[in-house]
Amino acid sequence: MDIEFVRSRFAKHFNGSKGFVYASPGRINLIGEHTDYNGGFVFPGAVQQGMMAEIKPNNTRTIRAYSIDLKDYDEFSLDDEKGPHASHFRYLFGVAKEMEKLGVPVQGFDTAFAGDVPLGAGMSSSAALESCFAFAINDLFGGNKISKWDLAKVGQATEHNYIGVNCGIMDQFASVFGKAGNLMRLDCQSGEFEYFPWNPKGYRLVLVNSCVKHELVGSPYNDRRKSCENVVAAINKKFGVKAETLRDCTWEQIESVKGDVDPVDIKRATFVMGEKDRVLAVSEALQKGDYETVGQKMYETHQGLSKDYEVSCEELDFLNDVAFDCGVTGSRIMGGGFGGCTINLVKKDLYDLFVNTVVEKFQAKYGKKPVIIPVVIGDGSRRLV
Repeated sequence: MDIEFVRSRFAKHFNGSKGFVYASPGRINLIGEHTDYNGGFVFPGAVQQGMMAEIKPNNTRTIRAYSIDLKDYDEFSLDDEKGPHASHFRYLFGVAKEMEKLGVPVQGFDTAFAGDVPLGAGMSSSAALESCFAFAINDLFGGNKISKWDLAKVGQATEHNYIGVNCGIMDQFASVFGKAGNLMRLDCQSGEFEYFPWNPKGYRLVLVNSCVKHELVGSPYNDRRKSCENVVAAINKKFGVKAETLRDCTWEQIESVKGDVDPVDIKRATFVMGEKDRVLAVSEALQKGDYETVGQKMYETHQGLSKDYEVSCEELDFLNDVAFDCGVTGSRIMGGGFGGCTINLVKKDLYDLFVNTVVEKFQAKYGKKPVIIPVVIGDGSRRLV
């Protein structure tokens, strides 16, 4: 993202004035899918792509905002209960209102914002936007008294209360807490987290975006969540315990209730339990610099997501197969599934061969090129100028 470009757009739309510039990143998740609502672990990292905004208080109760990417302008009052209609402005309004709930004396401001997070890649551009404005409002109006955790929760609450998306905390957490050269293991049950150095000498991370998104009848995500809850309920009934999620259950308990619940529910629970173990194995491998084990666990996750959790699709399985055939160290679906990206851990001497091969083979089979997105782990929310 070009800071001078953002500043030029701000100056153009706000009479040549200057404000302060803030940035927040998108994110990747190395491993740990569909574990957040099961009380498990995730392993995200912030990326260099993100959202950037120039902001200047205007001594009113009105936010005047220009979306550089969409070439769209709007004004809306902080005292308006409904707020703006367009979602890209509702994020700003929601963050401001949630910060007010924390006691921050938010006032009106002028802003121009833009992003370079690839859309549809599952890299959480919305969380980057929320985190950027939460951090900025905390800096400009709150005396930086609001904790990073609360800033992440402001973004989550904005999704829940103003956008209508009942998301977890991982995306906003990664955007706020990101640290260059480090991934983070977040315990979704306790909120505890730990930085893990990411310095894979001889390897590169790259996303391959299939650019497909399959629309499915019903709510497949809710169905899978319900499957996990069904297994937990059966375990609680059989053992007289009060497990809240699969995080509180054991392999032995799942084995014991196989005859009490739908076999499909057991398949879902089996994936989640295995994914919990894989995240912990990756943690140990990273501490040893053992990237071959990291890659092996990524392939195992893909197979589990494809066969047991059944959230893959033909295109994603094809990308995974091409990666394996090229000798890529690790590859898997990244995100909720049914389309989007694979994340790939590739030896540097194989990188060009893999990229050229996957583009050629995908285009030959599906008639369009996938988008290649190199990944560099970057810093979290921050003030630039």
